[in-house]
Amino acid sequence: MRRPSPSWLATSPTSTTARLSSPHRTVHGPATNDLVLQLRKRGIDHVILAAMSANLSESHMRGLIEEGFEVAVVSDATAGGQVPGADGYEAALINLRFIASAVVSTADVQSALRSAKAVRVSSK
Repeated sequence: MRRPSPSWLATSPTSTTARLSSPHRTVHGPATNDLVLQLRKRGIDHVILAAMSANLSESHMRGLIEEGFEVAVVSDATAGGQVPGADGYEAALINLRFIASAVVSTADVQSALRSAKAVRVSSK
């Protein structure tokens, strides 16, 4: 059952430092780098995915979901190819909506992260 919004974003930890995996060597997903290892080492089980190409990021999303992560795709921070008669972005979004834990906007993510930060500050 699809959730309308990623409720886990409101409780996700926030950080001012970037968490990086090794550089991508191919476009085939997390199986070709140490992203899953790095996420697990840090106890992270929720991923916010924004991508240069929605068609290519689908494999990353599938790989993360198969590894047990919840993945929210940021639709307006993800692009896709368009050619006459075919819209790769729209086609990819259709697929992403069937598979992702949530498909959200940048504003949704920003709002949820601000709320999570406010909750963390007020609980100290």
